[in-house]
Amino acid sequence: MRGSIKNRGGNSWRITYDIGTPVNGKRPRHSETFHGSEKDAQIRLRKLLTDYEKGIQPSGGRITVAEHLRNWLDGYVKTNCSVRTLDFYSSIVERHLIPALGQIQLKVLQPAAIQKYYGQACEKLSRRSVHHFHRVLSQSLKFAVRQGYLGRNPCDMVDAPSPKGKTMRTLTPAEVEVLLEKAGDNYYYPVIYTALNSGMRQAELLGLRWRDVDLNMLSISVAQVLYKRRGICEFKEPKTSHSRRRVAMTPKLGLYMREHLKGQQDLFNTMGRPHTEDILVFNTEGKPIDPTVLSHSFTRLARRSGLEGVRFHDLRHTFASLMLLLGAKPKVISEALGHASVAFTMDCYSHIISGMQEEAMALLDGVMPSGVVFKITSPNPSPN
Repeated sequence: MRGSIKNRGGNSWRITYDIGTPVNGKRPRHSETFHGSEKDAQIRLRKLLTDYEKGIQPSGGRITVAEHLRNWLDGYVKTNCSVRTLDFYSSIVERHLIPALGQIQLKVLQPAAIQKYYGQACEKLSRRSVHHFHRVLSQSLKFAVRQGYLGRNPCDMVDAPSPKGKTMRTLTPAEVEVLLEKAGDNYYYPVIYTALNSGMRQAELLGLRWRDVDLNMLSISVAQVLYKRRGICEFKEPKTSHSRRRVAMTPKLGLYMREHLKGQQDLFNTMGRPHTEDILVFNTEGKPIDPTVLSHSFTRLARRSGLEGVRFHDLRHTFASLMLLLGAKPKVISEALGHASVAFTMDCYSHIISGMQEEAMALLDGVMPSGVVFKITSPNPSPN
């Protein structure tokens, strides 16, 4: 590997060496200015060459934040994250981070510039959105530190806006009854009923095949999910090992599934089509249900039921809250939901748990004996 030192006058030196793979016959070069003696400049060059041979990249040089963000997306995110995550990060990078900070050289990006941007962004966007921007920017700069482009992550010295907690909407048993009554003639009733009885995510329900349903053991295996990306529905494996799980069915849900299966088989026979185990449990004439169409249809149904603002995902929250209120163990609920830990489940539904204190105290009151009041005397009575 070649490197050189050139005096720029006095104790200023230009250090240059080859990096990367030649492009069009020319090898990319890294250059930096060093101030000190010629001996110190030679020591610096040797260190840079040694670091590069170890895989430690030179500092950012003149690379801009925009260039780094795009390199991070193409080199790291694309190979280590899901396609949906890549799309989400790319949208934040291109629409928000690059227009605001992209022109700044990476090595001179200061915490003050980031903090100022967050303040300006919060004037137009929600604190939750800006918090997402911070998370993406911080991850990309953390990668820059690991690669040797930065000595420290500027985001570590920035106070990111804390997103305001959303009030989780759950349905009471009476509201569940109203919703299902109104949904009785809705095409999507089967998936709505199953969501309420299983706590499964929308993507998991729409990816469910009959081979994943065991009507004898009353269980559902989450083996694939259905996502819509850029207008196209795609099947994927569950994102985590916790998501890939077995969900127990209630006897009522098992009975409903049997009836739903028979109705679907009769429909396929009428159409002259074979019904196999690979057929989706919830489909539109054999084709996947569009997640966007289902969400919009459910929103209209909820509005007609007097449940303004209730989303399809709130059916999952309703399942969890009803299970907690009925005394199910937190670990059982956490496993049914596919959460990474019981602690995460408890954090999500802490407001429900806190509201159960009165009920718990009433139960305790029922088993504890009444107290006996004694005449109060001195703890150390004087001797006669």
